[in-house]
Formats: sequence, C-alpha cells, structure tokens
Amino acid sequence: MKTDIEIAQEVELSPITEVAQKTLGIDPDDLELYGKYKAKFSDVLEKKVSRKKNGKLILVTAINPTPAGEGKTTVTVGLGQALGRLKKKSLICLREPSLGPCFGIKGGAAGGGYSQVVPMEDLNLHFTGDFHAITSANNLLAALLDNHIQQGNALGIDPRQITWKRCEDMNDRALRNIVIGLGSRTDGVPREDHFVITVATEIMAVLCLASDMEDLKARLSRIIVGYKYDQTPVTAADLQAVGAMAALLKDAIKPNLIQTLEHTPAIVHGGPFANIAHGCNSVRATKLGLKLADYVVTEAGFGADLGAEKFLDIKCRVAGLKPDAVVLVATARALKYNGGAPKDQLNQENIPALKAGIENLGKHIENIQKYGVPIVVALNAFVSDTEAEYKIIEEYCRERGCAFSLARVWEKGGAGGEDLAKTVLKTIKEKPSEYKPLYELDRPIREKIETICKEIYGAKEVTYAAAASKMIDKFEKMGFGNLPICIAKNQYSLSDDPTLLGRPKDFTVNIREVYVNAGAGFIVALTGTIMTMPGLPKTPAAFSIDVNEEGRITGLF
Repeated sequence: MKTDIEIAQEVELSPITEVAQKTLGIDPDDLELYGKYKAKFSDVLEKKVSRKKNGKLILVTAINPTPAGEGKTTVTVGLGQALGRLKKKSLICLREPSLGPCFGIKGGAAGGGYSQVVPMEDLNLHFTGDFHAITSANNLLAALLDNHIQQGNALGIDPRQITWKRCEDMNDRALRNIVIGLGSRTDGVPREDHFVITVATEIMAVLCLASDMEDLKARLSRIIVGYKYDQTPVTAADLQAVGAMAALLKDAIKPNLIQTLEHTPAIVHGGPFANIAHGCNSVRATKLGLKLADYVVTEAGFGADLGAEKFLDIKCRVAGLKPDAVVLVATARALKYNGGAPKDQLNQENIPALKAGIENLGKHIENIQKYGVPIVVALNAFVSDTEAEYKIIEEYCRERGCAFSLARVWEKGGAGGEDLAKTVLKTIKEKPSEYKPLYELDRPIREKIETICKEIYGAKEVTYAAAASKMIDKFEKMGFGNLPICIAKNQYSLSDDPTLLGRPKDFTVNIREVYVNAGAGFIVALTGTIMTMPGLPKTPAAFSIDVNEEGRITGLF
C-alpha cells in the first residue's frame, strides 16, 4: 500500500495559475506566485469580487477522534473534489499545518490517500512562510516588552504580571517554563517566562479573524501583554509595537492558493489548533472563497465539541457567516474506541463496543442540531470495516433525522465522495439553515462558559480555580464580559479528562486558568491538564523523515 507522500509525489500538478484561471476565473495578475504551484491572492482581487453573491458554506467536523485521527481533512478534500466531479464550482478552505505535529505524532494536515492537497511537503513544512511571520511578530512584541523594562520601565510594568509569552512552531516541552534575563546587568531584567506553540498564540488568532490590514492593526493594538503596578493593562500599542508587527505580517495576511490531487482549488490560510485555540482557518480565506465558488467546503479542528463549537460561536459571529450544512465525520474505528475497544483491536468487528461508542456520535448530532444547521453524517470508510457495522451506524443516524453517506475518499478520491456530495447538495436544497449561536454575548462570562460545558460537553457542573475566578471578575470589570468564549480542552473526550470516552455523564469540568485575548476578541478558559506547548512522544515522527540527494522528502505523512 502506497503512503500518502508517495501518492502525492506521483501526481502531476497543474501550474497554480492554470488552476486559478480554469476553475475560478482568476487572472494570473491577481496572484502572487511562490514558485509554480503555490500562490497568494492579491489584495486587489478581494475588491474585484466583493459584489459577487456568496456561495454555499459547508462545515466539516467530526466526532471525538482516536489518537491517530480519523480523516476529517481527508473527507473535506474528498468532498470538494466530488463536488467538482458533479460539475459544481467548488473550493476548499483549510488551515495550514503546524510543524509540531508533523515531527511529533499526529502528522501533517494535507488529507490522505487520494484526497490530499498538494504540494503536501511544502504545505506541511515551511509553505509560504506565514507561521514564521507570526512567530516573528509574536517574539518581536516580547522583545520590545522586555527591552522597555530594561530601558527604565517608563510605563511602570510589573514584571510579575506579564502575560505575554514567547513562541515557536515546534513541540518543545522544555520551553514551557523558563527564566530569562540571567547574566550581567545588560542582559535584561531576570523574570519567569513561558513559551507556547505558534498555533496557540493570540497573533495567530488575530491574523485569522482580521478582515483586512486596518482591522489587523486595530486588533494588534488591543493585545494585552501584562499589567502595571497600578493594575491597569499594558497593550502592544503602549509599547509602540503595532506598526513593526504589521510589517512582519503584511504578506502572511494574504490567503494562499494550492490544489488537490484532482486540481480542485484549495485556499489554505491560518492554523490555530482547536484544542488550545479557536481552530478555524482565516476569515479572509473563507469570505474570499464564498465570492469565488458556488460551494465552499471548510473544516474546523478536532471534534465538533471543539472546532465546530468555536467555528459556530466565534468565527461565524465575527465574520457574519451562516453555514448551510454541517458534515459530521465518523469512523467505525473511532466509535469502537469510544466504546472501550483497545487501540490494537480497532480493525476487528466489535458490535458491542460499536453500540456503546455510538453514543458519542449521538451527542455530537444533538450539539449541531442546537445551532439550527442541517447535518449529514459521513462515515469515513476503512478496509477493516464490516457491513454489519455500517448498517448499525446508518440506522442510528436516520433515527435521529440525519442524512447519511458512506465516504470512500481515501481510497477513491472524488469518485469515492460523489454519494456524499449528492447527499450534501440534497440536504442544502431541502433543509434551509436556521443557524443561530449557542449563547448571547451579553451574558456573564461564567454563564457562557457553563453553557458550553453543560450543553456541548454534557457536564453536570463547572468549578473554577481561585485564580481563574479572580480573573473572570477582573475581566468583567475591565469591560470584556461581552466577548465570546474559547475553551481549551483535550480532544479525545467530551469531558476535560481524556480517559472518559464515549458519552460521559455526571462529570465536572474544572476551569483552572482564564485569560483575555483582547486583540482576537475572546476569553480563553483552560480546562484539565491541557498544555499550550505540546511535547514530543518517545518515538517522534521526525525519526522517519529524510531527504535524498535529489531533494525528495520521505517519511512525511
């Protein structure tokens, strides 16, 4: 069986100018090329298409996955390809992969099998340099902050109340908690500092939610980096950092265009994780896609309890988007895993485990229905699945008023997704979306947190660490009480305990830390033991990655 990278490297790519012109009607002059197969859209293009009618927006999400992932991006790509095969003007909007998972355990985010976006090596590694720009802007702000303290601290910043963290786009647990400024007097003021992974930074969120350069700079200016001795906040604008940060981000804010294995256009831009950030590609990418195509297929990270909730409660609100349908991806493997089947036995038929774990799918169906958006359950097929398993899952979905389709997009590409595409088109036609957010923004912060925890996760109660409770009170007094909530939670369970699989009940979610992303425009609540700087496993994927004398990369997946 061929690996994903072998499949990707065998396909003859079309020049990206040709893909843009043939499928989207975009003139080559409206592209800024990064070689033959990658490009950024010019700012002029957005103005040219601004008066066009929006296409239909399809969100792809998933149930809680196994540690290996269950193919949500693969289904996203396959559905986009299938719509193209049905002669629909379709386009895919994805997030950019982080280097951390590529060299860690999860792998990249280019899809898989015959439903991939390419060039997958470029996408999974440095791509067009967006993440490097975000990292640089983040760390510039950190450098200006510490330099201000070193140069006399005219603002009266309290070094014990600095909230801004440095970042890098790599899983490096040793940098979670560090001490800086050691050495001589000229080496800075010693203090405790921290690193987060780039995809968890507020700069990433700001870039993904900004509508244009003016909005980007306004959001950057509002970023809170810490507090003064008098307890008033210090912002990036106070440190005169905004202009230089925006200069570093001037190209990164432009969406990127690549293609699928079947030459369907794919806009890939921005990449916040959904377990520790808001998990959606950029607003600019999605809104531009809706002007360029009749059907836009986008994804939100991890399970629907994370990415889809944040897409529907944060991104759609900020951008004024109204999704027309949600595709909920499930696998028989993941359902058996959620039903207690051991990881090394997921390839075996196990009806009792399937019936126990299918309640996880049921909870996600209920959750999406709360937003008023029609649902299609897409069962991502694996060769180890059985017809008996398929029958149980399909009947379960239909009993709950959901359309159902078996997707074979990993194996067959767009051809394996045609039934799914037809089902989605029929659902959009017959069931108009009545999208509404889960909660109103004017509700108190605790009420919004508890609404998500109880309505989406199924928690019985929510508790708060003393420090978290104190910060909530502080943020409400500062005027941030009307912001949406972004909860950082493990992806494997509906609860904040990754070992509680299936559909856990009577559990408590503990909010251990709360902080405000004033620039991005949401409150972040950390649960359980979730980390904003992941670590590498004992045997990281990096061990298998290499490049030969011809420059051909191997081992990347």
